[in-house]
Amino acid sequence: VQLQASGGGLVQAGGSLRLSCAASGGTFSSYAMGWFRQAPGKEREFVAAISWSGGSKYYADSVKGRFTISRDNAKNTVYLQMNSLKPEDTAVYYCAADPRGDSYPIVASSWGQGTQVTVSS
Repeated sequence: VQLQASGGGLVQAGGSLRLSCAASGGTFSSYAMGWFRQAPGKEREFVAAISWSGGSKYYADSVKGRFTISRDNAKNTVYLQMNSLKPEDTAVYYCAADPRGDSYPIVASSWGQGTQVTVSS
């Protein structure tokens, strides 16, 4: 499956953004999906994951209560709604697909190209 992430941008602290990741070329509805991020000088880290049905969701402690992952299997798209953004959320955000539909943690077989999120203080 090929992934295309979008929706990043520059936002002030306390603001919101919604990231989207559109999938093509595979059976999106059978994949578990995840979002990861990588800040400058840091390793890539897990942000959120969702099972193939949307029935199970997982979050990093740092984003719980602020970020929400969701998916629309009819549109082959996974979303990450980010609220109450903080400067420390600044990173390149990547979506990932895991063919094991109920998989957690996500072991990605495909990655999107990344979308930059910058939160100013």
